Amino acid sequence: MPLDIARIRAHRPETEIHYLGTVGSTMTEAARLLAGGATHGTVVIADQQTAGIGRLGRSWVSEPETGIYASILLRLALSAANLPIATLVLGLATAEAIHKATHVACDLRWPNDVLINEGKAAGILTQLVDTSIIAGIGINVNQTSFPAGLRTRATSLRLESGGRLQSREAVFVALLDSLDGFCSTLETQGPDGILRAFTSSSSYVVNRRVIVEEGGVKGWTAGLDKNGFLLVRSDAGRLERIASGGIRPDYSA
Repeated sequence: MPLDIARIRAHRPETEIHYLGTVGSTMTEAARLLAGGATHGTVVIADQQTAGIGRLGRSWVSEPETGIYASILLRLALSAANLPIATLVLGLATAEAIHKATHVACDLRWPNDVLINEGKAAGILTQLVDTSIIAGIGINVNQTSFPAGLRTRATSLRLESGGRLQSREAVFVALLDSLDGFCSTLETQGPDGILRAFTSSSSYVVNRRVIVEEGGVKGWTAGLDKNGFLLVRSDAGRLERIASGGIRPDYSA
């Protein structure tokens, strides 16, 4: 069933929402709007993407009318050096929104994975354009199956709530509300407030055995630095600052 966009707009009358049935990528459409002067908080959301973009150029599976496929324009007081903070803001907002709308608890895996029982339920992609950020958010809401061979096992809010059909509209409204809240935290408390919130919401930030995807370094996570990058104490005893790529759990030790 297509999104009830009127319901979303009724809850968020102040938000500029561009709704598309089908689009190649909401990120591409958001970039076009940004070039035309779109303001902070402008939203592009679609029922289906035919060329969804994931991290590191991977594709994002966008089954029609089952998930949330959205991009949001953000104008935040962040330098290019601490752009990772924006990804943490989005992860926190997504996890909080899922819990508010469905009562399903999430975990956050640096930098951009929202997990439920170690299955990936949502992903985040941030793109810096001049001083603005295009934030792509994909949430698996009512999917009941996924393609084989995914790098991380995927799951959905429906699968994790005993098969109960979930309201995409409720999840998305909660997402926009939570994003407002964490952007306010960033404004009032600065990056430190976001770093504290992410650390307390993630089982991966401290004392988690991991493999770094780029380079294959193995070790234990040791917190976040001031710019939002992950620190890993490698088995060789070095403190590694992970500036790109991601991590996955290491069960070999």
